[in-house]
Amino acid sequence: MIRTLLAVIHRDLLLAMRQRGDVANVLLFFVIVVTMFPLGVGPDKDTLRLIAPGVVWVAALLSAILSLGRLFALDYADGTLEQILLSGQPLTLAVLGKISAHWLMTGAPITVLSLLLGEMFDLAAAPSATLAASLLLGTPCLSLIGAIGAALTLGLRGGGVLVTLLVLPLYVPILIFGAGAVETSAGGLSPQPHLMLLGGLSLAAGALAPWAIGAALRVSLE
Repeated sequence: MIRTLLAVIHRDLLLAMRQRGDVANVLLFFVIVVTMFPLGVGPDKDTLRLIAPGVVWVAALLSAILSLGRLFALDYADGTLEQILLSGQPLTLAVLGKISAHWLMTGAPITVLSLLLGEMFDLAAAPSATLAASLLLGTPCLSLIGAIGAALTLGLRGGGVLVTLLVLPLYVPILIFGAGAVETSAGGLSPQPHLMLLGGLSLAAGALAPWAIGAALRVSLE
């Protein structure tokens, strides 16, 4: 099972590297959204430090939604999902591998980029590190919840709009805890409660979401 999981991750990473434009578009969108705010708000450092957590997290959330369209669509179009279903391997295992590859190509780079973009908002070392930690703990949950929406709307006309409507309300707690962790750290308090809640949400989603995604994919394939 471990070998199957690693094979799915390896395959999806190879496909993503062959289609670098899709991955680059997501990361470029994240960078553009974040960099536009300092230009629009102005150079006041107090204002920039105040809005930084919300801006970065909203940009990460929107980037996650933007990347969901390619999560299952290509495999659905070329019949790969049907082959996985007929292979006898647990579908949830393949789903977990695909989500892991999706996070490695989107969530992980966004987490690294946040350390650099935090400098634009004049964030101190501690809030900047907390921002990266919150994204590291929260972006897996974004991928897992988003994958549920992508599976439910697979093959539907206008699926991209439906995915947004489905997952945005579920993303709100992650956004609140992620931005709250940075604000708490900037205020001189411990961000540990917010970070633990983010980690708990990601663990809960990791345990439950693959089963829901597998059921949704079976319905879509039928």
